[in-house]
Amino acid sequence: MSNPIIAFIGAGNMAASLIGGLRAQGVAASAIRASEPGSEQRARLQQEHGIVTFADNGEAIKGADLIVLAVKPQIMKAVCLDLAPHLAPNQVIISIAAGISCASLESWLGQRPVVRCMPNTPALLRQGVSGLFANPRVSAEQKAQAEQVLSAVGLALWLENEAQIDAVTAVSGSGPAYFFLLIEAMTKAGEQLGLPRETAARLSIQTALGAARMASESDVEASELRRRVTSPNGTTEAAINTFQAGGFEALVQQALNAAANRSAELAEQLGQ
Repeated sequence: MSNPIIAFIGAGNMAASLIGGLRAQGVAASAIRASEPGSEQRARLQQEHGIVTFADNGEAIKGADLIVLAVKPQIMKAVCLDLAPHLAPNQVIISIAAGISCASLESWLGQRPVVRCMPNTPALLRQGVSGLFANPRVSAEQKAQAEQVLSAVGLALWLENEAQIDAVTAVSGSGPAYFFLLIEAMTKAGEQLGLPRETAARLSIQTALGAARMASESDVEASELRRRVTSPNGTTEAAINTFQAGGFEALVQQALNAAANRSAELAEQLGQ
């Protein structure tokens, strides 16, 4: 089963990005289908990617090997209960919905192969990163197929246990907003220092982009890259010392702890 049939349940922005990524990787349009209640979105997917679309979820999953659940967490239970009677035993469920545990999916869909994923919004630009966890019923081949789907929009990393999903949510799922906040703060500070707002914004954004690329392409850790650009008694050291005097690292830890705890709380609430 080297060329699995992939069915998407829900065809919003994230699903559309995954479909576009798969098509860009060379996956045939005939191997992808999607169900979506909105007729305009179905027509858009058909036109842009050449795939077959359905209004009915049960029709969409017929003959599919992988079923990607890409609906909002709040309606996941209802969608799963409606889908359950139409499922074949070996179909793999891939959920990209935040806060829905494997146990909840199995309680709604029956015991079957389930892969739970936590992507992030840069996946919309195929620059995302996803944490993936597979339950014991997922074979090595099925894991490889699930990884192919998520790697179509960025990096896909496997997790050792499902509890790590909450940490992934804190680090990368919510993470883009942290960098947006830093860009926002740097832009405001640059403006207060006398730069035009547009100039400060462009400087901040491009600096973030360049720093991220340096970290991504370097063979050393971020701490070493920071050390290399921090000259003794220089301007960078003055800024870094100010960050650290304000408890920067501790504040980051507190923020991520809060996000991880909230992720666990939402999983408990949504799984009921």
